[in-house]
Amino acid sequence: MPPINIAKLIKRRDFAPVLNRLVAALGASVIIEDHHGKLLLSTADAVRQTGYPVSVAGEIIGWVNGNEQAGAIAALLCHQAESEFEKRTLAAETLNKYKEITLLYEMVEQVTCCLDTKEIARLVIEQAKRVLELSSVAVLLLDKESGLMELVATHGQELDGTRSIRPGVGIAGSVWSSGRAEIVNDVPADPRAAGSARVSSLMCAPLKAKDQVVGVIKLGSAQPVNYSADDLKLFTTLASLAAVAIENASLYEQLQEAFYTTVYTLAETIEKRDPYTGNHTKRVMEYSLAIGRTMGLDQETMTRLQLGAVLHDVGKIGVRDAVLLKESALTDEEFEQIKRHAVYGEEMISGISRLRTAIPGVRQHHEKFDGRGYPDGLSGEQIDITARVISVADSYDAMTTDRPYRKGLTIDEAFAELRKHAGTQFDATVVDAFFASDVMEAYFIANSRKKILDTID
Repeated sequence: MPPINIAKLIKRRDFAPVLNRLVAALGASVIIEDHHGKLLLSTADAVRQTGYPVSVAGEIIGWVNGNEQAGAIAALLCHQAESEFEKRTLAAETLNKYKEITLLYEMVEQVTCCLDTKEIARLVIEQAKRVLELSSVAVLLLDKESGLMELVATHGQELDGTRSIRPGVGIAGSVWSSGRAEIVNDVPADPRAAGSARVSSLMCAPLKAKDQVVGVIKLGSAQPVNYSADDLKLFTTLASLAAVAIENASLYEQLQEAFYTTVYTLAETIEKRDPYTGNHTKRVMEYSLAIGRTMGLDQETMTRLQLGAVLHDVGKIGVRDAVLLKESALTDEEFEQIKRHAVYGEEMISGISRLRTAIPGVRQHHEKFDGRGYPDGLSGEQIDITARVISVADSYDAMTTDRPYRKGLTIDEAFAELRKHAGTQFDATVVDAFFASDVMEAYFIANSRKKILDTID
């Protein structure tokens, strides 16, 4: 808060007339100066005699020189300055409280809509940066497998150079064990810092949900800061909101994991009917997600893609074994039955609300970019992006897999087929992403290394 300016104070429209009347009524002979000695007001007959300080909050902001009545003028200015200071202080406190309430409201709005623990950690860091003086923030969450707090989000330089903590070790470890937030305004002098501290001042709070510490958040400043009880109160409130949201997100993630496990088990059970397609579903999912990452698909689309890839052949449960497991080439009639699996798949999952987002990938993954696919003869961008991706992944894996009636193509032969049919059977953009994906990048690197070694030999 800026200091009170005595020059502005004596010129205020609501105060200047009062000051002038008092000077006249007292017959005061005064010279008013600021704390630098700059003349601000002087009566006609003023003579420097006794100097009276004008101070506020222990700081001198000016002087009143003159006869014995000058002391009364100085007292009035002191009173007015103190009143102004109190108003400013109250206004600043009110503004800070408003900011804190707004911050907490926004925090509640954001985290209650979020079901991703890492995103919640990022949100709490962003909110802390807005209202607290800091140079570094870190959020660590409990990894139940390792039993350690692991770093999940950070801003600025890491506070102590570690990415995991143990209970009772260091300041954060102590907060974890005690479950109580702490302020350490002289970190280098704290024996728990063990000489590894990179900040001068630190606040650390546990993330507690249902009386269980599920994480720790710590923030600090490279320059000395006197964090106050009010700072810690706001910080712990943020931590409490984050903890509840993280616990809810964690439960949701567990449900998601159980859900996906059930879906994978269903797909694998169906896949076991055909011993020649072992792990086909897993490979198609991995290829599809690699393509999706390369294309920069958003998270919602990636989720639909993952489900669609896992369930793309679920409709084969409706195809008779005599057709599905036939070891010779299919007749036209049998192929028509196989083609029905895309429709059967949609029918199977349409009654399950959590699986409906996968319908486009399941029904449309045999559509062709030029419109000559099945079951609906869709073309171009009429075909959902997830289905266009799955089509490339599924075709590549099918081409490179041995079947009873034919041997699988080599990888290079399959690559050539994808390139040949890009723009007709396949979306050319998806084919390009397939070759640029991390899965194919690893293959190309390994293949190049092999060629170099063969040349050396």
